[in-house]
Amino acid sequence: MTENTADTVSEIPPTAHPAPLTLLGLGAMGTALAGAWLAEGHPLTVWNRTAARAEPLAARGAGVAATAAEAVAANRLVVVCLLDDASVEEALDGADLTGKDVVNLVTSTPGTARDRAARVTARGARYLDGGIMAVPPMIGVPQAGPYVFYSGSQELFEEHRATLAAPAGARYVGADAGFAALHDVALLSAMYGMFGGVAHAFALVSGESVDPRALAPLLSSWLTAMTGSIAATAGRLVAGDYTGGVVSTLAMQVAGVPTFLRTAEEQGVSTELLTPYFELMQRRLAADPDRNGAEDLTGVVDLLRGRG
Repeated sequence: MTENTADTVSEIPPTAHPAPLTLLGLGAMGTALAGAWLAEGHPLTVWNRTAARAEPLAARGAGVAATAAEAVAANRLVVVCLLDDASVEEALDGADLTGKDVVNLVTSTPGTARDRAARVTARGARYLDGGIMAVPPMIGVPQAGPYVFYSGSQELFEEHRATLAAPAGARYVGADAGFAALHDVALLSAMYGMFGGVAHAFALVSGESVDPRALAPLLSSWLTAMTGSIAATAGRLVAGDYTGGVVSTLAMQVAGVPTFLRTAEEQGVSTELLTPYFELMQRRLAADPDRNGAEDLTGVVDLLRGRG
């Protein structure tokens, strides 16, 4: 694993002469990116399978290429923001990538990103993979906090850093091309876990005279307070000691599981969102009686990795 050289989001001031670039793909995210680059004065060439999508951008000064290969030929820096990996493969198939700098912003798996990097570099280009941590309305709005994870060629990242940071902050996470996708999916996985818990909470109260709008700020503030445990979990994983500074022990939390399950039963709510995690907690506690339940929930990570 290479050392990260940009462990904070990079906000780069506009350059005196914004660099030209090509953008393949004008869906909602691609259009937002294009608008941000045009607003910063970057000469932009765009291509989209449905040509009509390019018309508003052409009116703002973007050049419109008839084919993906023509768009790639127009500039050294080529950003790809298409629907899926198959679309990327198809778009780049007939293009000459020799000497190009390809930045792929299509959400993929770490393995797919590594494979793409190998194929692109074999065709004479440098490669950078990206994971966008934003929705289209956040692009070009720094105060909204958008940023993109980048991994792959560090030289490419440093050379084009100002351009890449124009629509959203830029965070380099390593030379391994799969790391951007890995970070992206890790954060999104945690998000969906939170959404699952929120759905269960609303389901519990939905049959009662509880206004969900009144519960919402309580949920938000409670979840925000609980994020303090994230850094502690990371520290315990590094230290290998899951018992240091524990406030709520695993034994204590497992003892409370029946209350959660009975409450759901009384409210007529399925426990399918909670049961898998509770079962992991119980397995961890039962796996080693010598621990005496003194650790916290960090050991669940080991179970998910097939350890512990």
